[in-house]
Amino acid sequence: MKNNHPSVAVVILNWNGIELLKSFLPEVVKSNYPNLQVILGDNASTDDSLAYVRETFPQVRIIQNPVNLGFA
Repeated sequence: MKNNHPSVAVVILNWNGIELLKSFLPEVVKSNYPNLQVILGDNASTDDSLAYVRETFPQVRIIQNPVNLGFA
């Protein structure tokens, strides 16, 4: 049987962006798309971004970099 819902990943790069995450992440995770994965790549944030995401959105996969690797 053909899957009519291809896998989609929303990848978010973050560095000390807790306020931005609070403004848009709730909208992203409430999507009803059946095959959606949300991934947060964090660049050594010091503003409790990771704690916020872990506590509020446990379904978000987190990739935690020990240092800020930049955007590229």
